[in-house]
Amino acid sequence: MKTGILSIIILLYGNSSLIAQDFPKYQSLDPYYFHLRYITDSNSILIDVREFFEYRHARIRDAVNVPTSGKFDLIADTMDKKASLFLYCYNDYRSRIAAEFFIGKGFRNVFNLEGGIVQWRRDKMPVVKGRIKKKHKKI
Repeated sequence: MKTGILSIIILLYGNSSLIAQDFPKYQSLDPYYFHLRYITDSNSILIDVREFFEYRHARIRDAVNVPTSGKFDLIADTMDKKASLFLYCYNDYRSRIAAEFFIGKGFRNVFNLEGGIVQWRRDKMPVVKGRIKKKHKKI
């Protein structure tokens, strides 16, 4: 009886680990490998998920600012699901949340900057500093 129950538990556990492997997960990369992967991927989009006031102070070159407080649903629906998304924030908390969101929306190539822009700067990776002027529509 005990061996039968043990066999069932092992069988269920083994199957649940196989099922868990079927779901894609984002990858967290340190700054060097994050940058290397980004520049070698021809279909990549670099997204800064911090608020605009943080983004305008210092950012990674070519990053698009899409704050987590913004309209992620709208953005996810308009983007190519085959694109590789490279996400970062201040310390990688918000970018991990954003990565989970994009995985849930069907994106399969999602990368998170481990340690965020804090680690990026510690590793002496380049940032763009300076204010960004918002463009105002002329009526």
